[in-house]
Amino acid sequence: MTAYNKVNGVHVSESKTLLQKILREEWKFDGLVMSDWFGTYSTTGSVHAGLDLEMPGPTLWRGPALSHAIMANKVTEEQLDNRVRNVLNLINYSRASGVPENAPEKRLNRPQDQALLRRAASESIVLLKNNDNVLPFVKSKTTAVIGPNAKITRFCGGGSASLLPYYSVSPYDGIAKQCGKVGFSQGAMDHQMLPQMGDVLRTDKGQRGFTWRAYNEPATIKDRVPLDERVLTDSNYFFLDYEHLDLAPVWYSQAEGIFTPEESGLYDFGLGVEGTGRLFINDALLISNIENQKPGETLFGSGTVEEKGSMEPVAGQDYKVRVEWGCFKTRRLPPSGPVGGRHGGLRFGACRRIDPAQAIEEAAQVAKSVDQVVLVVGLNGELESKGTDRTTMDMSAHTNALVSKVLAANVNTAVVVQSGTPVGMPWIDDAKAVCHVWYGGNETGNAIADVLFGDVNPACKLPLTIPRRLQDNPTYFNFRSEAGRVLYGEDVYVGYRYYEKIDCKPLYPFGHGLSYTAFSLQNLNVQVDDACRVTLEMTNTGSRAGAQVVQVYVAPPTTMAVARPVKELKTFRKVYLEAGEKRQITIDMDTVLSTSYWHEGRDKWCSERGEYRVLVGTSSADTPLEATFAVDKTRYWTGLAP
Repeated sequence: MTAYNKVNGVHVSESKTLLQKILREEWKFDGLVMSDWFGTYSTTGSVHAGLDLEMPGPTLWRGPALSHAIMANKVTEEQLDNRVRNVLNLINYSRASGVPENAPEKRLNRPQDQALLRRAASESIVLLKNNDNVLPFVKSKTTAVIGPNAKITRFCGGGSASLLPYYSVSPYDGIAKQCGKVGFSQGAMDHQMLPQMGDVLRTDKGQRGFTWRAYNEPATIKDRVPLDERVLTDSNYFFLDYEHLDLAPVWYSQAEGIFTPEESGLYDFGLGVEGTGRLFINDALLISNIENQKPGETLFGSGTVEEKGSMEPVAGQDYKVRVEWGCFKTRRLPPSGPVGGRHGGLRFGACRRIDPAQAIEEAAQVAKSVDQVVLVVGLNGELESKGTDRTTMDMSAHTNALVSKVLAANVNTAVVVQSGTPVGMPWIDDAKAVCHVWYGGNETGNAIADVLFGDVNPACKLPLTIPRRLQDNPTYFNFRSEAGRVLYGEDVYVGYRYYEKIDCKPLYPFGHGLSYTAFSLQNLNVQVDDACRVTLEMTNTGSRAGAQVVQVYVAPPTTMAVARPVKELKTFRKVYLEAGEKRQITIDMDTVLSTSYWHEGRDKWCSERGEYRVLVGTSSADTPLEATFAVDKTRYWTGLAP
């Protein structure tokens, strides 16, 4: 799949260098190349470069445009055959797979699948900090779960990464299963737009979610007949690929569900659309997003701002929510965003309005009343999604205030951070225990509980660097594009390579991750023959069984004429040891691969002669073992392997 961006001034979907020279000739790829959605920008240029398939259909740059290019001799029959052949090969391959075409989706939700998901989630948790051995917590002690992410399962990021799970376990539910009754306080809200309300609705038949129907007529037409009917739980719905044989060029939909609030009070409702929309409560209009539309950030930047309305429902009473929507062609705004201008979409949400200061104080009081606290904060799939960039590394001001207040109220607090990228931690010096848990999928809550209570000994390592502040990031000076041009000014100094090159100490280095036990590494030896063989001894010096990830870095010769990173990770090995166990570890790595860099002058990979250092440790900032080996002659090569 080709990316949206340009490389050296040429769109990837039009780059002969990338698609022909490198992908097909050097890497010997013989499959199909397709564009990312709406990532095709020409007819002849993309065909000449080797783009086989424009996505999505119906196409903009193929079809009649391609027929015209062929008629004008801009595209040859041979070029067309090459593109079509790869499409047909994929079709034949798919047919031979035995997977039924357009078959209904099947579930795979067996106990062994759930166990695998739980293991994957728990083994991906990184223990960043554990002063005074605060963790693992004791199940018999009184516990509170606090935070905006506590009762909501942040199971995945946004955009194409977002899927509908069969089930999900929130951090609160996972912890409550292991230690019984727990205290709770939300403490603060962390949303930019109102939380989606699809999964807090129910249908008139009692199903979770809402009933969605498609029509060819607007809501003003009585007795209109739906073309399609579905039960949905996602109230952020982008009709990018929606198709129906009887769908008119201008069409409409209606979403209906029953909302039963758990608490009385003032609630805010929000509606953003690409198209037009209105939201009703008990048939009374609450929000109209038709007149005076303003462009906003909903729907990957293709939609409007979130228009809001408020009301005061009573706890336990049923309220009928109805959203009437018209497709993109009914909107009052011009197309915007990278994927706008197709069918359109809508997003609606709601939540109870709270006073942040009061809610944070209530959370602090809950924290004081228990022995230990699990504080669950972070980001979510709307703050971290394709089609948008975060404007800051920080969590919301209310979230950071909540963390500081809870830490002051109870020192036995484990801060659980959910995000896919680094976040600012201005309170880090006050926290004794911090875990980075990412987005853990279906078993998020159970996995968090497994690690916090010691049923799983953490062994995961950071796959990135967490800087102390945004200004320390290697892309800080050239992050934004100017007139569509992006300068990759960090060059090869990405991640830990940058921090080590400028001698800037991050908050947590690449490869960092603690355990409930301890390990020692010793007796490093490096032998070079056809491969580079690294051997060392590792001992579990603690009182618990656990695993450690041995990381092998290579530092280039000091005599090189080309500027290189201080060192680079070349291989690693995760090793499990019982308490007190000692084992010899052997790790092999390809000598040429582990010493090569891209030589711009030759347009090839280069393994340069000289003496290289091997540094072995447990993070990029902790490599106590060192040895050397020599490369006798310089070698140039292309392809995926020497």
